[in-house]
Amino acid sequence: MQAGNVHYRFDADLPATLAVFPLPAALLLPGGRMPLNIFEPRYLQMVDEAIAGSRLIGMIQPALDGTSLPNGEPALCMVGCIGRITSFAETGDGRYLISLQGVCRFRIVQELAVKTPFRQCRIAPFAADLSEDKAGGEVDRPALLRAFRTYLQANDLETDWESVSRADSTVLVNALSMMAPYGAAEKQALLEAPDLKTRAETLIAITEMALARENDDFGSSLQ
Repeated sequence: MQAGNVHYRFDADLPATLAVFPLPAALLLPGGRMPLNIFEPRYLQMVDEAIAGSRLIGMIQPALDGTSLPNGEPALCMVGCIGRITSFAETGDGRYLISLQGVCRFRIVQELAVKTPFRQCRIAPFAADLSEDKAGGEVDRPALLRAFRTYLQANDLETDWESVSRADSTVLVNALSMMAPYGAAEKQALLEAPDLKTRAETLIAITEMALARENDDFGSSLQ
């Protein structure tokens, strides 16, 4: 099942409360697409209710320090990303296969006491994410592509460089951030970058640090 196109222009177009899906090292950014395999009963119910309503859920990471709440649930990072369910399919074994399209980031204002098995929060959307990003021209594309190409070569990975070269800067930065195989802290830093230029610079820095670590490990193994 495919969803029709919906364009969110103002924060008033978005709900004040949102079901949230905590998932470690998962990064959804505005305009990005994330496939999900849903199998836990409480998240199957979450998807059912989202499909019947706004089709929106909040992707967020558990707190990076591993803190737990008194009820045993993990504490949450304060910033996540709203995703709209744009495709939905059922499997024969009770799972849902869905695709989310990133709408905008949000900050948790308050987690709500709810009777649903899934968690819900009052949120404040990042309204600036809903407007066209004008900072794409400020991104240092050559440095970004150089760092990412070097990383792929160092790890014997491949990508479709023709598609990469055609992508505009906003799509390029967000797509590379989402596909980059980094950990939860790095993913959160990319999510919370205040603008596209800073996100690109953060991604370059993280990639260069990863390459430096790999070179150090390689050098150590030769000694």
